[in-house]
Amino acid sequence: MGARHVYDELRREILTLALEPGSPLDETVLSQRFGMSRSPIREALVRLSADGLVEMLSNRSTLVAPIDLAGFPRYVEALDFLQRINTRLAARNRADRDIKRMLVLAKSFDDACLANDYLAMSASNRDFHMAIAEAGKNPYLAKCYGQLLDEGRRILHMHFDYIQSSTTDRLLSSDHYDMIEAIREKDVERADILAHDHTRQFHDRFMNFLRARYDDDFTFEKPLSMKIGASASKQ
Repeated sequence: MGARHVYDELRREILTLALEPGSPLDETVLSQRFGMSRSPIREALVRLSADGLVEMLSNRSTLVAPIDLAGFPRYVEALDFLQRINTRLAARNRADRDIKRMLVLAKSFDDACLANDYLAMSASNRDFHMAIAEAGKNPYLAKCYGQLLDEGRRILHMHFDYIQSSTTDRLLSSDHYDMIEAIREKDVERADILAHDHTRQFHDRFMNFLRARYDDDFTFEKPLSMKIGASASKQ
């Protein structure tokens, strides 16, 4: 119970960027914070490491995992491929119950957007896209897709921040429902196009976020291609 509570709380803080990439996670400090021994703290950190959210270094120190901005284009390339193939398969193989589940999850995402709850937004977005993957009936492709969606949740939170401050973009759109309709109609080609457009929109908005961040941060002297938090990992 203790380790699960620590895991859940730290995971929430990492995903929402309350704990910044590269931040140190000291077991003694965490033990004092949560009022428990170091054993459940260590167990929680091991689980977070397995999730790719923390890095446990050889000197026994632990850091919040950096976000690899240099690898973002390759990440989007992989995401686009898996999003398209899983959506195509869903359009081919879906059952009526799959459509009902997608509609429920699309509504959950909308509700999270209206509540401005980023954690619920990224979780419900993942659940929606995984419902599509599961409708495709290929568990191997679905598993790989889920791993990419999990890996990108912190990037998605930065993406949400940018959209919230934008005067032209909106978090709420018809994208999810358009995808559902194409899948319902078993229109494989349209489902493919919509899935690709969805990934491209994510890519373009995140690149706009990076450009805006660079323009606004006058103390930012290092290139954007470096890993966020890399300097902290050398300490």
